[in-house]
Amino acid sequence: MTSIQERLYPDLPCFGCGHANADGLKLRSYPGDDGVVTATFTPWPAHDNGLGYLNGGIICTVLDCHSAAAVMREADARGWRPLGDAALSYVTAGLDVRYLRPSPLHEPVELRAVVTEASEARMTVDVSLVWDGKIRAEASALWKRWRPRP
Repeated sequence: MTSIQERLYPDLPCFGCGHANADGLKLRSYPGDDGVVTATFTPWPAHDNGLGYLNGGIICTVLDCHSAAAVMREADARGWRPLGDAALSYVTAGLDVRYLRPSPLHEPVELRAVVTEASEARMTVDVSLVWDGKIRAEASALWKRWRPRP
């Protein structure tokens, strides 16, 4: 199955979700029948926080980029295409991250995202990083419609 990122924005150079970035994470997110968008992310040894756990900045990046997949999928389903020559229809306007417990550095983690509010002007997504059946970090992401300036 083709991921949301590969289907909707394959040429994006974003570090977290862009498949056109040779040094990036190349996150792959998939829609579920229940409205939940999921992904599996396997950290690299370089993502160490210095204590043997997943770095908080990397956690923030994958939460942001995974929420992007949920937003872009929703926008695509509603026909809200990118405006002008923009690569994406929405951009992150806010990300409120809560770190709840350490996340493993050497094992895959699961990402889950649900669009909780959607209008053409803005979307809100609840997104979480889960390992061993427990939420390790969660965020509320606010996305706003990208309107290129002339």
